[in-house]
Parts: sequence; C-alpha cells; structure tokens
Amino acid sequence: MQDWTTPNDLADQVLRVWTKGRILATRITGEPLFPLALRLRRPDTLAYGAHFEKVRNWIRALEEGARARRGFGYDIEWTEINHRQLGRNRIPDGVAVPSEADALKLIGMEKEAARFEQLRQSTERSFPILTEWLARKPFVALDHARDWSRILAVLAWFRDHPNSDLYLRQLDIEGVDTKFIESRKPLLAELLAVVVARAADLQPGTVAQTLEQRYGLKSKPPIIRFRVLDRSLAVGGLLDVATPAAQFASLALPARRVFITENEVNGLAFPDVAEGIVVFGLGYGLELLSSAVWMQDREVYYWGDIDTHGFAMLDRLRGFFPAARSLLMDRETLLAHRALWVREDTPFRGPLTRLESDERELFETLLHNQLGDGIRLEQERVSFGRVRQTMQEIAIATSRA
Repeated sequence: MQDWTTPNDLADQVLRVWTKGRILATRITGEPLFPLALRLRRPDTLAYGAHFEKVRNWIRALEEGARARRGFGYDIEWTEINHRQLGRNRIPDGVAVPSEADALKLIGMEKEAARFEQLRQSTERSFPILTEWLARKPFVALDHARDWSRILAVLAWFRDHPNSDLYLRQLDIEGVDTKFIESRKPLLAELLAVVVARAADLQPGTVAQTLEQRYGLKSKPPIIRFRVLDRSLAVGGLLDVATPAAQFASLALPARRVFITENEVNGLAFPDVAEGIVVFGLGYGLELLSSAVWMQDREVYYWGDIDTHGFAMLDRLRGFFPAARSLLMDRETLLAHRALWVREDTPFRGPLTRLESDERELFETLLHNQLGDGIRLEQERVSFGRVRQTMQEIAIATSRA
C-alpha cells in the first residue's frame, strides 16, 4: 500500500507521545494536548488515477480503524477532490485524536494511566511540592507504583525527623525495612532533594556523598587502616589496625615516621621501619587524615603512582600536611621501570601549587607527554628491592639528623 499512513502508524504516533510522558504530564500541567493532530501521509494526485483500487483500500482501512467505526480512537478530516478522470471523491485530509480517553484506548494504556492517577492523587495529598517532579518523570513513579505508598512514608519520616542522628537501621517506618531504603537510595535522594531541606549542620558548599550525610543520619564511620612497622610501637599488641577516622585522630601514636600509600598490597608488604607506621588503602580519601593533628609533628611520606593524578594527590595531602615528602615518585624511579609503564588515559590538568621544583618538573613532563603518550608508573609496579633500599636510605638519613 505504498508509503501511506496506516491505522498502525497512527497508533504508533500516539504511543510516541505517551512514551515522552506528555499525556500523563498534562494531567498535572494542564497543557492542552487534545485534540491531538497526527501526521498523515496520503496518496498524491497521480496515485488516484494510477492506483485507484489501492487508494480505495487505503481509505477503507483508515475508516475501519477510526472512532466513527470502532467507538474510540481517531477522527478523519475529509476533503473533496475533483479528479479529471474519476470525478468528485471524498478523501482523508487529516487525522486527529479528540481526547485523552481515545488516545489511551487506542494504544492500550488505560490501566497504566489509571495507576498513575492514583499515584498523582496520593502524592498531591502528601507532598504537593512533588507534582512538578511527577510531570517530568511520570514513568519513574509508575515503575515504583507498587512501592509508592512506602516511598511516600519514607519521605514523610525524613520531613518529620530532621537531623535525627540515627543510623538507617534505627528508623521505624511501618512497612519499611532498611533494605527497602538501601535499594532505592538514588530515587529517595532525588525526591528528598525536592521535599526536605538538607541537614542543618551542613556548611554551604559541602558536598554530601551519601543520603545519610545529606539528611542528618549517622553514617558508617570512615575507617583508616594502618600497620605498625616497628613492633615496639604495637597498639595494645596489635600491628595491623583498622579504626574509625575520629579515633585515629585521637591516637597520637609515638611513631616518628608516617608513610602513606594508596595501594593495599603495598601497605601489607611495606618493610619494617624503625619508629614507623604505614597508612594505606585510602585512595582519594586522604582528607580523612586531616583531623590527625598529631601527624603535623611527624615525618610524613606519600607514595603514589607516578602520573599526573599521583602528583595531584600529593598536592592535596600537602594542603593539611605542608611538610609531607614524596616517596618513590621521582624521575630516576620512573626511568628505571620503563618496561613496566602503562597508560594514563585522562590526565589531571588542574593547578598544583604545592609541588617542589623537581616534582613539578616531572609532573609537567608527564602532562605534556615528553616521555611518551600518557606515561604512568603504578606504585605496585616499583620493584620491592627499590622500596627496601629507599627505606634504608631514609633510616640512615634521619639517624644522622
């Protein structure tokens, strides 16, 4: 039937309007959508003479699918043409769906629309402020239709208990358990951002990483793990300790040297060092150390990857420990391990203001690919013999000081 619009094509057009959320959104926004004009590809003048029977069949099919015949769906707008050979004939000139009810029945979405209407009404009763969100994301709400009453109950609890200072496990919400909230955190965070103010004790500009931080719950405390590298400094007989950051800050360990390395295995294999400890596994969480003011009076060493991000981490660490020294992050170490270089795909390009001259020179060398494209030496690829040798040199140098 050539490339002329069929009843299925018309239903597909309405379905596309539905999938964009426009039909449901109009229930909230009041935007006029109906009658909804649809696109109609129809025969041209030549086709009437050359394919008259096909044109008649096309018209008949459109009429069979129209509201006048089925009781719902689309209306056909007609026009008359006067064909030189065939005389006067009435042909479709346009198609429109007159109402939402016709549209929903045409695409079989009546139940979904009714379900959304229930969600809309219950949401407007509890949180009128969420109606704009519903208009933008009706299908997100429909995807959670079975749980929507419980989701609203969670929102109400947070609204009524600001800054509760409870753990998530301690929340008593009827029909809601911890796993329900845990598995829906992204959605709940999005909705809470609309209906509930942030926790009052968050300073302006604070980046809240979790729902707990943002809305005044207790968070699982961040942990700092360290190994004692000198048995005479054992903490209650323990050499490998993981403790909340706040407790680490209060330890005031008698260590003279504090080594910091990102890689966990590096921390576990770190050689013994007199009066030393090694902190490891923090990754980008270096700020957890900032409250350990006792470290200001210690020799602090940072061992990271030899790449642009490694130097960026060193720069950050010096923000709260200005005297921190880099460890195994020099040009000599880099060139000695040429066979183990890997690629840094996305270099750090921000300003670094706390690097020493030789560190800045190496950073610039890497940033501008002067040794090759995206050169990177990961800390765990440095030979262990070089690590031991460096520790011995530090021990000798400090013993002479």
